[in-house]
Amino acid sequence: MTFDDNPSAGRRRLVLGGLAAAAGTLGVQGARAQAGAGFPAKPIRIVVPYAAGGGADGNARLLAQAMTAGLGQTMAIENKPGASGIIAAQSVVQSPADGYTLLFDTFPYAVNAVLRKLPFDPVKDLLPVSQAINMPNLLVVPASAPYKTLKELVDHAKANPGKLNYASYGAGGTAHLAAELLRREAGIDWVHVPYKGGAPAITDLLAGQVSAYFANPVSGLSYVKAGRLRALATTGPQRMAALPEVPTFKESGYPNFEVLEWNGFFAPAGTPPAVIDRLSAAVRDATRTPEVQQRLAALGIEPVGSTPKEFATFLQGQISRWGALVKAANITVD
Repeated sequence: MTFDDNPSAGRRRLVLGGLAAAAGTLGVQGARAQAGAGFPAKPIRIVVPYAAGGGADGNARLLAQAMTAGLGQTMAIENKPGASGIIAAQSVVQSPADGYTLLFDTFPYAVNAVLRKLPFDPVKDLLPVSQAINMPNLLVVPASAPYKTLKELVDHAKANPGKLNYASYGAGGTAHLAAELLRREAGIDWVHVPYKGGAPAITDLLAGQVSAYFANPVSGLSYVKAGRLRALATTGPQRMAALPEVPTFKESGYPNFEVLEWNGFFAPAGTPPAVIDRLSAAVRDATRTPEVQQRLAALGIEPVGSTPKEFATFLQGQISRWGALVKAANITVD
């Protein structure tokens, strides 16, 4: 009988092989644990692609404060506005892959690769850490506008093709693509008026210089509550707790209309998995603190705190969906 013909020897070989495989797995896990041991040992830099004082900046600072308490290290915000987030993202891609430099990005991440020629690959060069929040948008119009419901706005646009316009803070942003989605879903023809930021867009909307704007809660909610703007519909899957009287687009006859302006954390490719997991857990813990939840709820923002895998799946869906709309609508950079 040969060794291969001996059942007992075969079983011993299987057991030994299994132990070797297990040892290899434990070795990998041990290496990962070692890579994350003692992390963080110094302050962490969070790069925000937008100016201080804006919605993304405010959200980043709120979360950073809670994460500082959880990680025991300072989370320092660095604003790098410009080029629809590309400048900030590239600076993070070029940073050491050690978990001490993170990107806090938002919706344009999912469309930049389709709209623009990038100096990096957002999917390969950045690792998802955690989706932090979701923000439904509000379709807002001046308080003096003649249309008081979404149906009235759409009917007016159809009766006056090309006469209504909408503001955005640039090609590829949430406000632009949400308006283009409404163009497709409702069959209306209206004119895009891009601005250099959300603040000047809101200013002209308040003055009646533009007809409508898809605002996020940070920029638009206070004006709605003050009666200076009228919200016709919200873009989330359910009504906003901060505006329970305003229907969603789905309730208003557009079952496929859902737009969420999200914020999330990314790390440079090559960051050790144990470090990614530690950071992701810190984001999740931050989004579950009572103070963060209360402050976000007051702004109509939903805390998320997803795992890296969950965030990666979410991003794949966002890139596919909005990339298809960009191509179908022939949207280009202004």
